[in-house]
Amino acid sequence: MINYEKLPGESARDYAYRWLTQNIVKLEFKPGTMLSENELSRQLGVSRTPLREAMIDLNHAQIVETIPQRGNYVSYIDPDLIEEARFIRRSLDLSVVELACQIATPEDIINLEANLKLQEFYLDHFVADKMMELDDTFHRLIYVSAKKERTYKMKANMMIHFDRVRVLALVTVKDSKIVSDHRQILEAIRNRDVEQARAVTSKHLDRYDMDKEQMIKAYPEYFKA
Repeated sequence: MINYEKLPGESARDYAYRWLTQNIVKLEFKPGTMLSENELSRQLGVSRTPLREAMIDLNHAQIVETIPQRGNYVSYIDPDLIEEARFIRRSLDLSVVELACQIATPEDIINLEANLKLQEFYLDHFVADKMMELDDTFHRLIYVSAKKERTYKMKANMMIHFDRVRVLALVTVKDSKIVSDHRQILEAIRNRDVEQARAVTSKHLDRYDMDKEQMIKAYPEYFKA
């Protein structure tokens, strides 16, 4: 379990939501795990009210399942929800990378390049958590370069479903092609090549299809029957 610190100015409800989300995404809380309000309240140092509110928010996002008279449980990975999340991400990412090709500044390119060099370093010295963090930042920076950072934040709830299988892919497949895809996306943005940027982004988002069977075979107990 990862004990994230409360951020300055962060409400107890937002802290509990972020803490739970990150631990669920990174599979510290595996699918099917019961979430004890008493234990979590003590661990986070928050009262049960904001914790319960965070649980309700996660229930609405279908990441936590509340079973009457039994409690809250981490939902199993649902392929249907993953597909819906991928639909949202594909629709947005293809539009955003096209816009980034048109308006990204030299500073945006430098920031993407700096992030990618770190990805290449951690690919050679494999650290799954760091790879996931840098992957998230790379895609956020594309949204920043397209002046669509608020759009990136708006899609966050639905992406939790997809993010869990991204973590599984990192530990199961350990596919270096993800970083290679990022390099090609950056070069397309640098060269203002909209067609190439869209093609590589589309290929990048389709990697789940190639990895899905391997992940389900390795962790069948994580997936919804």
